[in-house]
Amino acid sequence: MYKIITPVATEPVSLAEVRMALRLDSADFADNITKYQSIVPGAHVVAAAYSLVGSSADVLGKSSVVYLNSGTNGAGGTIDAKIQESDDDVTYTDWAGGAFTQVTETNDNAVQEKEYTGSKQYIRVVCTVAVATCDFGVDVIVKTGETAEDTLLESYITAAREHGEDVTRRAFATQTLELLLDSFPCGDIEIPMPPLQSVTSIKYKDYEGTETTMTVTTEYLTDADGDIGRIVLPYGISWPSFTAYPVNPIRVRFVAGYTTLPKIFKNAMLLHIGFMNKYRDQGIPEEDMKTVNGIYRSRKSGWF
Repeated sequence: MYKIITPVATEPVSLAEVRMALRLDSADFADNITKYQSIVPGAHVVAAAYSLVGSSADVLGKSSVVYLNSGTNGAGGTIDAKIQESDDDVTYTDWAGGAFTQVTETNDNAVQEKEYTGSKQYIRVVCTVAVATCDFGVDVIVKTGETAEDTLLESYITAAREHGEDVTRRAFATQTLELLLDSFPCGDIEIPMPPLQSVTSIKYKDYEGTETTMTVTTEYLTDADGDIGRIVLPYGISWPSFTAYPVNPIRVRFVAGYTTLPKIFKNAMLLHIGFMNKYRDQGIPEEDMKTVNGIYRSRKSGWF
């Protein structure tokens, strides 16, 4: 048996991906979206370290996505771009995680996007253009506030993930769980809900309620390389011998989940969400759910 200690903080499928899959980012949302040109598209000459400063956009209380649209770079030319944030539209600082992948001749003529998830009122993009003139522009797409439809779709995302996790016995996103045991096994401890990221602690409690924390490396080792994560004993070491507390005396706390959800699971989630949206006032037909579950069962974890 296991329980959730820290639930999923960021769903593996975004609201934007769901809207796109359901074809809702069109006329249905046109009145709810504003487009800002932070940097006007065109040929931009060489500019020293982040001296090319784009116009700002007010994003407070709104969801926003920044798009770097690159054309053709001049010979040897590169573009470095990053998102900055501000409370007053005067003093700006770099937003953590806001740096785009450098654009070179190898990866130009492409679009990069970053969703701004910070808490400041204003954002802008600043760029460095090196060696040669480069053709590009930057847009900020702002959605003016969350709608009731967004809230419903977000509930579908969570429900679809939880269903997929139940069927596959896998953790679709990072979460902290705790395995509860009545006794130590004869061999290895297999960790549920792969993939295993790390083991936080192993604690055991004796009949008097005294809890002891085991020491990693000297008393146990973690194997996160296989499909099913394991806790194994070092050579010559045995599991502790003790008179156990009557209720859940052994607790293994661990972090599990994909950092990037495999496409087969993401596509199954989007399919399930589509069915929930289509049949929102009635039950999803059995044949449709068989399709979703068939995808999941093809990659079901072997943990029991």
